[in-house]
Amino acid sequence: MQTSKTELAVAALRDGTVIDHIPAEALFKCVKILGLETTRHRLTIGNNLESKGMGAKGIIKVADTFFPEEQLNRIALLAPTAVVNIIRDYAVVEKRHVTLPEVVVGIVRCNNPKCITNNEPMLTRFTSVAEKPGYIRCHYCGHTIANNKAEI
Repeated sequence: MQTSKTELAVAALRDGTVIDHIPAEALFKCVKILGLETTRHRLTIGNNLESKGMGAKGIIKVADTFFPEEQLNRIALLAPTAVVNIIRDYAVVEKRHVTLPEVVVGIVRCNNPKCITNNEPMLTRFTSVAEKPGYIRCHYCGHTIANNKAEI
């Protein structure tokens, strides 16, 4: 029997979290938001993977790690299409889409140089702009930023 060499297999997770359908250009910012640069768990990151719906996508697999929903939803700022799969004993036991929280604290840097958050040691605070989906507004100075242009 001949094996096809057109696909590369990545080890399956016994237990952990898989975040799929991340826009390729947002993948490494999502890694940063989740604090995965320092994880001690097995971590698999795939970028520019072929996707019929997105063209190119990213994926994050973290073994033996289960994130709080609030933490995962923070990546919705940059990856609103992301899908979270919870894996237990090699099976997907939960699948859900991320949803952007109404308030985002301490993640995004305000790009208004006059904003108090750029001149005082304090956490940033942004709210979703209801009348302009895909944008967030600084709580302190009112500056509006497109989600995909947010500086992490």
